[in-house]
Amino acid sequence: MLVVVSAGVAPGLALLSYFYLRDQYGQEPILTVFKTFLMGAVITFPIMFVQYIMSTEEIIQGSIMSAFLSAALFEEFIKWFVLFFAIYQHDEFDEPFDGIVYGASISLGFATVENILYLAANGVSFAIGRALLPVSSHALFGVIMGYYLGKAKFQSNRTQKRWLFYSFFVPFLLHGLYDFILLSEKNWLYYILPFMLFLWWLGLHKVKHAHLLTKKHYGSKIQEKNASV
Repeated sequence: MLVVVSAGVAPGLALLSYFYLRDQYGQEPILTVFKTFLMGAVITFPIMFVQYIMSTEEIIQGSIMSAFLSAALFEEFIKWFVLFFAIYQHDEFDEPFDGIVYGASISLGFATVENILYLAANGVSFAIGRALLPVSSHALFGVIMGYYLGKAKFQSNRTQKRWLFYSFFVPFLLHGLYDFILLSEKNWLYYILPFMLFLWWLGLHKVKHAHLLTKKHYGSKIQEKNASV
């Protein structure tokens, strides 16, 4: 069991450490990041329970409905809801890049518990594939969600609602496409590889742009401080 837990936890912690260390302007308190990770872990159980009921009762049928409603909509909305109400207004969320750290944290908390349960049921031989696909994809959905939340928090009220909408809708859409490929295509490997490359490109592009927004944010604060002197 120790091997299963270690194999299940390792990719999530590795990816979380990567995005955490990319924060160049003031890293977030580890305790707050860990709490966000735990929140993602805790919400895994009610999400999986509801999904199990939906599957057993055949409430949602078909690849498209299962991918976009049972998986993507439900999972991304719960993560977004918790992130928005528990972290978005938090004092530690004080720069645009912080959204990426917290978005990755909650998504990887969810992905890590899901990964441990899967490996416990199916064996550690699936560990590498799980790390490269489900765990990585959840991390990137969280990065993209966090990017738009970070952008929303430090933009004017006029555009804030638009970025908040994007913070849910874009990860939902990408997650739905990801699951649809896995559920509906016999030769899914030929489709998922380019999709994952695109997802990594998009996620890292958002990381780079979040750095620029954070640099601009600190530049504005310095100018305001100098103006007040």
